Amino acid sequence: MYIDIVPNRNSRPAILLRESIRDGKTIIKRTIANLSALSLEQAQAIRAVLKGSALAPLDTVFEIVRSRAHGAVQAIGLAMGRLRLASLLGREACRERDLVLAMIAARVLDPQSKLATARSWDHSTLGAWFGVADADENELYAALDWLLARQDVIEQRLAKRHLRDGARVLYDLSSSDVEGACCPLAVRGYSRDGKKGLPQVNYGLLTDARGCPVSISVFAGNTGDPETLLEQVETLQQDFALESVILVGDRGMISQKQVTALRDREGVDWITALKSGAIRALVDDGTLQLDLFDERNLYEFAHEDYPGERLIVCRNPQLATLRAAKRRDLLKATAAQLDIVKGMVANGRLKDPEKIGVRVGRVLNQYKMAKHIILDIAAEHFAFRIDEAKVTAEAALDGLYVIRTSLPAEQSSDDETVLRYKSLSHVEAAFRSLKSDDLQIRPIYHYSEDRVRAHLFLCMLAYYVKWHMSEAWRGLLFADEDQERLTRRDPVAPATRSAAALRKAATKQLPDGSPAHSFRTLLNDLATIVRNICRRPNAPPDEATFDIDTTPTPKQSAALDLIKAIRV
Repeated sequence: MYIDIVPNRNSRPAILLRESIRDGKTIIKRTIANLSALSLEQAQAIRAVLKGSALAPLDTVFEIVRSRAHGAVQAIGLAMGRLRLASLLGREACRERDLVLAMIAARVLDPQSKLATARSWDHSTLGAWFGVADADENELYAALDWLLARQDVIEQRLAKRHLRDGARVLYDLSSSDVEGACCPLAVRGYSRDGKKGLPQVNYGLLTDARGCPVSISVFAGNTGDPETLLEQVETLQQDFALESVILVGDRGMISQKQVTALRDREGVDWITALKSGAIRALVDDGTLQLDLFDERNLYEFAHEDYPGERLIVCRNPQLATLRAAKRRDLLKATAAQLDIVKGMVANGRLKDPEKIGVRVGRVLNQYKMAKHIILDIAAEHFAFRIDEAKVTAEAALDGLYVIRTSLPAEQSSDDETVLRYKSLSHVEAAFRSLKSDDLQIRPIYHYSEDRVRAHLFLCMLAYYVKWHMSEAWRGLLFADEDQERLTRRDPVAPATRSAAALRKAATKQLPDGSPAHSFRTLLNDLATIVRNICRRPNAPPDEATFDIDTTPTPKQSAALDLIKAIRV
């Protein structure tokens, strides 16, 4: 006898107790009883009994003492193992190394303060995975000091992994605000986050050509971009022992002063761009012929003011249209606010020229259009007009940019040079990830300079793990899988996503119909794999427990398998 569960299209399945009888070569099924009133669980239990299985109530076999989120920890731990992060931090096993590994994993899993991290070991299997479940915040702070003392060695090992002679290195600078007033690095400066008036620290990130992080440097919050560049060159040549390197930095990073200094450096080439003032000078002296863009969108030229350099001028019509529209909107908004001020002067609410100037300055600072406005301020009088000549002159440069490089054409073609400059977007993506909920590098709460440096280095190592995991999971995320096409695209035209990536974004699904994920939501999905700590019912407290993990779904298994395939 056996239980046969027969599906019904519009109602619950029929549950039949049947037996099979052989009549010659024919098998005849005979229904003994209709058990459709039973639940499916009861039917499965009867089916098991008929197969000879011994049954017992689940709660008489074992009880679950504790359940902890495990799947996300497993994914991060496997990734760190594939990246050989432990040997990267130190050849010899020690308590400090285990604590740093746990802090890196915790930063990827759920970024929190050191105190909150120490109090959350038991919320998942992370503390047990790294053997630090008993660690408190004081141990974590001491481990940060241990990590900082090893930063130079660790970065040299990273450089040995990811950089070779002649390698292209990306470099950019960012900043984050600091809580408190004790850290000497925390001073007011130009905020890349738009948080004016707050003390901050600056930090520069060196990555390989793909955006994989290699080194991070920390500076006082009022340090300018160009001031940090030569220190990176020293790091590349002295610490990383690279005989030749191609440094890529934006126009604010590699300025003329830095270019002059780099000319004296053997083995250092660079790619950057001209500032708008220098481009204006080239247009004014007739070097840049705008009518040449009627047939092409980039061309190379040389100029006596830039000896030994190649200049590649590009014009992006789409960018020109966007900038023209933005300027028009800003001028319109500025004029509207200035008309209000004009009305206040006309009705006598504003009379003093200084007060009129302060009110006008507030408007001009808001929209940054002062260069295009001609003002006429006097006692009880205010008038303004838009300087159309300046607007027209600036519009001529819309969508125009000039890449400058010391590389010869046989080493880097025009198209390759432009694309290599645009690869700085990888560093910008790194800063976005560091500052977002992924890693939460900011705000910084540490008081001492060394702890701030250690915190930033820890966050860089966490991004190193996250970067490799994201690359492995491209097929499961909203990310564009076709990276090769980016090297074949028009270097001047805006980058576009592949058709497959656009479909994922539009449908929110992968080709197999399952949900597409962000990095964070995929980690959250993996966290539903739970490790249950079990024991016999009514067992004595000293009896050993055993673990039972949730069975992964096919998608979770695929995600873990992709992590296991990571190669350094």
